[in-house]
Order: sequence, then structure tokens, then C-alpha cells
Amino acid sequence: MRRRRIILDYKEALEYLANLTKFGVNFGLGRVEELLNRLGNPHKSLKIAHIGGTNGKGSTTAMLANILQSAGYRVGTFTSPHLHSYCERFRINGKKIGESRIAGLIAELQPHLEAMVSEGFEHPTEFEVSTALAFQYFYREKVDFLVLEVGMGGAVDSTNVITPVLSVITNVSIDHTDYLGKSIREIAGVKSGIIKPGVPTVTAAAGEALAVLSETCRERGSPLTLAGRDITWKHQSTSLAGQQFSVQGRRYLYENLWLPLIGRHQQINAVCAIAAVEILIDQGLTVNDRNVRDGLAATCWPARLEIMRREPYVLIDGAHNFAGARSLRQALEDYFPDKKVVLVIGMLEDKERAKVVSELAPAARAVVVTRPDNPRAGNWREMAVEARRFTPDVYLAEEIEGALNKALSIAGPDELICVTGSFYMVAEVRELLLK
Repeated sequence: MRRRRIILDYKEALEYLANLTKFGVNFGLGRVEELLNRLGNPHKSLKIAHIGGTNGKGSTTAMLANILQSAGYRVGTFTSPHLHSYCERFRINGKKIGESRIAGLIAELQPHLEAMVSEGFEHPTEFEVSTALAFQYFYREKVDFLVLEVGMGGAVDSTNVITPVLSVITNVSIDHTDYLGKSIREIAGVKSGIIKPGVPTVTAAAGEALAVLSETCRERGSPLTLAGRDITWKHQSTSLAGQQFSVQGRRYLYENLWLPLIGRHQQINAVCAIAAVEILIDQGLTVNDRNVRDGLAATCWPARLEIMRREPYVLIDGAHNFAGARSLRQALEDYFPDKKVVLVIGMLEDKERAKVVSELAPAARAVVVTRPDNPRAGNWREMAVEARRFTPDVYLAEEIEGALNKALSIAGPDELICVTGSFYMVAEVRELLLK
């Protein structure tokens, strides 16, 4: 009989989780529902805001959590993926969970997982285990509120076992086509799965995606708040330190708000967070203008248009799909209109690599193509072929550190190095730069 492996410390807990990646992406809620039932269904005792969408989920989660924390609430956040530590995924009032706590929770879940398999259930995936761990942790910590980011899609994402107090779908664009569908309509249909009967929904989606979400809201009796129609904003000023804007909500006018994040799209994410806050006020939460103001001003969300260095400037951004690349291109034009750009890029094979390169390479004088450290990197050199359509100065570097060093060696002190693509690649560059 095989001896059961017992989790003792954080390193062993991470190894145990890493081993679960062999179960891959396996949609469906049955496994996580069974696991949560064995844990006593901790998610059913939590007050949750569910945040989905293609881009901007994490930023909106951070903004909403900061506003609620500013109002005096004890707020948990569950986000993914992480940058440098698995502990980053689980925070209470901005503070990461401790490593020993992770080890303890994994050790607690382990016998339930083994019992499920012995009884004929499929083994839960790594993300399903992380989701269950999150619910158990935040339930034990008695948070007043949990802001919960969708992992992928919506309808069959493991976070969708909940009945939230509100749902946010920031936007819908093409991404994860192997799993969610090939068209905007198909992807919007999957993402609309987090819309629940009678539960208010907020979105900044447009076009065909908005049509799908609106129809789902009508069918399920979900009151819909639309950014740009029901809540509007006006840009005031911007700098490399952040941006100032005003928002006219359903309830209040918020003037001269300051957000220490750059990129026009972050204003839209902030509007979604404010719309969510006003719904929570309707539901009885006590949040005022000062809380909104202070919460946004305290928001930090790394690796999203983050300036890591000057002379030369080094900007990192996890623009891993075409919509993200468009936002990045706009930011380069807004904030660095006179700087020549050295682009460092590496993306996974299941992304719209050619479209992303065609959006970003024309803005660059040189491109360094690298391989993300991921089995899904595929034929990463194909991106160099695409990049050469726009500039002759294209370099290949299989190692991410080598790609960064190449960019630093060819960039002049008055130029800009822009590192983008796979979130895991950008995280590795960020860690190198911090060292």
C-alpha cells in the first residue's frame, strides 16, 4: 500500500500543489462543490463580490477592496496568478497569507482530496484546490467582505460555486480561445455565467459582448449598471505618477479622484469599482466619498504599466492578449510619445501572438523575442518572423534574463524598454529588476 505523503511545511505544500497541475484545466463545478461540501461549505457564509472579465479583473479587485478597507471593513481578496509568491493570491486588508498558514490549510485539505479519489471522484485541479483553500481561509478569518477574482471564463470557473452580492464583468475580448470559444459572442456567453438571478451586475463591456451580457441580465432578473451610460467619468490630467479624473455615479459626484496607476483603461476599471461600491451602499454598506478617494489613491497593482527603472526607462506590463496590447500601445503614445522603444516580448502559443506583435512592433525600433518558461510556449520564434515585418532589428533570446540583458545593452539612456507578454515572463523580469 502506498504511503500517504504528509504536508509539513510551505515548500512541501507548493510541491503538492505543483503536482496537481497534471490535472490541467478541467472545467466543471462538481469536484470543487464536493470538496467544499466536505469542508462544511465555508463559501456560503461569506459576503462576496465576484469580479470577471477579460482584462482589468485584478485592478478592479484591488480598487474595490481598497475602498472597502478604507471604509473600515476587513476585506479579503483572492486573485490569480501571482507574481513572486503563491501567498500573494490570498490577502486580508492587503496583507498576504503566511507561508505556514498555507502549509496548514493544504495539510487539512489533503485527506479530503484523497478520500474523494478513493470514493471514485475525479481529483480536483490545482486551481480548484486553491479556490477551496481561499474560502476556508477567509471564512476562518471572519472577513466582512471577500472580493473574488474569476480564474478563467466564468460559467464553469471553480469560483462560480458562489451566490455573490454583486457581479462585475469588466470587459470581454478574445482570449483563452482553446477553452472559452473562438468569437466574442461565445466568450461573452461563458463570462456571463457569473450573472446570478436577482443579483446586480456591473460591466464596461461594449458591442456584441454587451448585447450578450444585457440579454443574460434580462433573463435572470439582474439589474445592470453600465459604465459610460449609468455611471460616467471625465479625464482631467495624467503624469507618470498617475492620473486624475472625476466620476458621476448614480448616487454621488466624485471630483478630482487620484489613481496612482497609469493607462486610460485604469479609469474604466476604477469606474467599475465605484459602480460596485454604490450597489453595496444600496445594500446597506457604509461607504462615503472620502473612502472612495482614499481607496483609489492607495491602489497599487504591480506589473501593469509599471515603471521599474529610468535611464533608460523600463516599463513592464502583462499585456498577454490583443486588447491588452492595444491598451499598452495607447499608453506608450500617451506617456512616452517622443521615446524610441525597445520591445521585449514573449507569449504563449494559445494567444493571438501575430495580432499582438502587429499592434506593438510598429511602435518599436527594435524587438527582442524570448521564450516564456512554460510548456505552452510552443514555437516562440514565430514571433520574430512577424516582428521583422515592422523592423529589421529583431533579436532572439531563449532565456528571459538574456532577453532583458540584450535590451539593456542596445537601449540608449533616453530610450524606453517595454517588457510585455506572458504574465509569468513579466513576473520573472520584475524579479530580476528588483534584485
